[in-house]
Amino acid sequence: MRRLIVCVIAFALTAGMGAAEATPSNVKNKTKPRQLVLFDGKSLRDIFSSKKAKPTEISYSRAFIDSLPKVGDEHRSAEWQCLSEALYFEARGESVKGQFAVAEVIMNRSTHTSFPASVCGVINQGTASGRKYQCQFTYNCDGITNKVHERDAYERVGKVAHLLLDGAPKQLTDGATHYHTKAVNPRWARTFPRTTTIGVHHFYRMPTRLSKN
Repeated sequence: MRRLIVCVIAFALTAGMGAAEATPSNVKNKTKPRQLVLFDGKSLRDIFSSKKAKPTEISYSRAFIDSLPKVGDEHRSAEWQCLSEALYFEARGESVKGQFAVAEVIMNRSTHTSFPASVCGVINQGTASGRKYQCQFTYNCDGITNKVHERDAYERVGKVAHLLLDGAPKQLTDGATHYHTKAVNPRWARTFPRTTTIGVHHFYRMPTRLSKN
């Protein structure tokens, strides 16, 4: 046993001397370990240390939404609640694709300079005036108390809201910032370019304003 211990100590000392002999040249030249660089200039460390997961691949179907787990409490932020309520009152009768499209408009507005810079700000725009039908989303100023009576429908649109807030691609409306049902014909629709029609809604993009020289 004593002989085994002596051999181990001798091996450790030999390895330490080898490492000590190799160290000075590295210290003197201050060389750094070389990283393997892959596509887009990213190293393996960059790829495996990424904290943001790739967005879920979306299928615009009821079966896909029903297959997703219920949105947990940790994801039920104020932004989630605002977007979920907007989808419930504005589009719960639409197809899943139509609900995603309405959510896209709200998300597009939140990043557009002509609108408030948050989801809740976009949805509540105009409600402070207290005037009936003078807000951006009618359910917020039609004089009717907003109550969720269909819990299953609310949970489904809540999943749509979570996916959009979590980074799902906005690929249905081509950057639309406005929409209306086919039953009405607002004045602005005559000048805004229509991007698509999904379900009972027409979608439009705000015209680009050119600067005057």
